[in-house]
Amino acid sequence: MATSCDTVVNVVIQPLRESLNTLGFEVYPLKIGWYNAVVSQAHQLQYSADTLALVVLSTPSMFEKVFLPFLQKGCCGGVSDPIDKCIAQTIKSCVSECLPDQSVDITFDYEMLPSRKPKFLAQSAAHVAGAAYYYKPSDIQDPPWGSKMFGVCIHPRLGGWFAIRALLVLKGVEVGKALQQVAPPNCVSSREARIELLERFNLCWHDWTYRDIIPTEECYSTKQREYFITPPAKRGELLRRWGFLPEAETETQTSTSK
Repeated sequence: MATSCDTVVNVVIQPLRESLNTLGFEVYPLKIGWYNAVVSQAHQLQYSADTLALVVLSTPSMFEKVFLPFLQKGCCGGVSDPIDKCIAQTIKSCVSECLPDQSVDITFDYEMLPSRKPKFLAQSAAHVAGAAYYYKPSDIQDPPWGSKMFGVCIHPRLGGWFAIRALLVLKGVEVGKALQQVAPPNCVSSREARIELLERFNLCWHDWTYRDIIPTEECYSTKQREYFITPPAKRGELLRRWGFLPEAETETQTSTSK
């Protein structure tokens, strides 16, 4: 099914974007071909190059707007990963409401293939969608390290205070040349700043200073920082202290830091 860009933006993307924006998420469109062009063959997605996809980010406000109300409803009992369940339910609900007649493949950042590889490379998807710049050692002339350094995405307004949560593929919706790729803002432009960013991210990621590599409009609240800085095995105890979890269920609660 061929769909014009105007129709996609006005009828498909914008209603879903507005729905998720009110809940602390951001939505960016991309074409599958853009993604497949920057990843290895093993990570390419099996859709036509012009198929429309959307990458979904969570902003700091998501925690208070969505996750705390989710906990208050008592939805985390017996759940191994409360925040992932909360986000999955929220995104699926918005997709169902805004795209009731559209077939959408939803893949979350934590989902893995049988090979234990991620189902999609979240940072690559965010970069080609223009959402956040994916800084890698290859972006630095004469990198000073002899060992491997991992790259990290930086958002132009949020710095590192965000997370890439999902990729939505709108099956059968092809946008062709009408959807033009927009490069992500290069907000860490100097060689020195990029070196500092990657060293902060790789060598002292636990202090979160890499997230403040640029001035930001938002950052995590005190409660949100406490949640994510708490080791996954102890987050159940934290939820109990916050009053969201009975004593008997604390040992089953885990989550990944995002």
